[in-house]
Amino acid sequence: MQHQGIGYIASFEQFHPTDMLRWSKRAEEAGFVAVSASDHFHPWVPSQGHSAFVWSWMGALGATTGLRFGTAVTPPGYRYHPAVLAQAATTLEAMYPGRFFLGLGAGEALNEHIVGEYWPEAPVRLERLMESIEVIQKLFTGKVVKHRGTHFNVESARLYTMPEAPPPIYVATSGPVMAARTGKFTDGLMTVGAADEKLKMLVERFEAGARDAGKDAAAMPRVLLIKVSYADSVEAATEAAVREWPNGGMNFPKADIRNPEDFEAMGKLVRPENFKNRVLMSPDLDEHVAQIQHYIDLGFDEVHVHNVNRNQEEFIAAYGERVIPKLRWPAARAAALGREAVPAD
Repeated sequence: MQHQGIGYIASFEQFHPTDMLRWSKRAEEAGFVAVSASDHFHPWVPSQGHSAFVWSWMGALGATTGLRFGTAVTPPGYRYHPAVLAQAATTLEAMYPGRFFLGLGAGEALNEHIVGEYWPEAPVRLERLMESIEVIQKLFTGKVVKHRGTHFNVESARLYTMPEAPPPIYVATSGPVMAARTGKFTDGLMTVGAADEKLKMLVERFEAGARDAGKDAAAMPRVLLIKVSYADSVEAATEAAVREWPNGGMNFPKADIRNPEDFEAMGKLVRPENFKNRVLMSPDLDEHVAQIQHYIDLGFDEVHVHNVNRNQEEFIAAYGERVIPKLRWPAARAAALGREAVPAD
């Protein structure tokens, strides 16, 4: 399977799952290589309008496309016990070998508070994430697992439907400590668009963690998630971003906010200038090419793109015709990952 290229982000907060299935097929036909699907119980704001169950949908996605796919991201340990996530992940990988990745993250109260447990502080959330990864990886061995930890217990659990090889675990990372842990304990880095200095730091810490564990850091995938608003004019792209994705202009920590209605109230304070360096709002596809190529040149193997506008079919077609064909990945990265480079013109 091709691991270098552009991915399509299926926004479960915004769209009906049947529509996203159709668009994912169109994305495959247009040259996208993967789908990242958000795992939400609530939308960010009520007007986004959806919050379907991503795990049901991924089974259908695997059957109707040949794309690689996974979650971006699932928080283990709140809505899902890590043992249940391990079972879900190995099932998809068994059905669609080499195509599924398990994207994990620390989570947000917006989705996880629904189970009625105390929503912990950030350091504890990271502890829970790392312990969840330990449990999942134990179960990925196919052996009987007993685990009594700080946050989770597992009693005599074994997965019987197993793939030939376990799916890779990618972890959503935004800080230096977690970047190093991601390199040391998991299979790939997943992060969001940010300033060059921060992205370089995260990759360096990720690589250092991998080397500490005796891994070949160069052979481990790096996935970047970015947001754009594509429309016929700057004004239309800007208006759509503010209307459809106001949370994209909220430049502050959001993990402790519980309800879409609270985000809606905060969204009334969002202005177009708040989206600078957070959402590319442009009709100029050459700008899209330049931004994505810059991230590729920083060392990212896949750039997954979320068009926050509603015009998904136009976006997919435009990227297939005028963005994807212009992008080039360095031959050194392709060689390190054990695959052929995207050829130059």
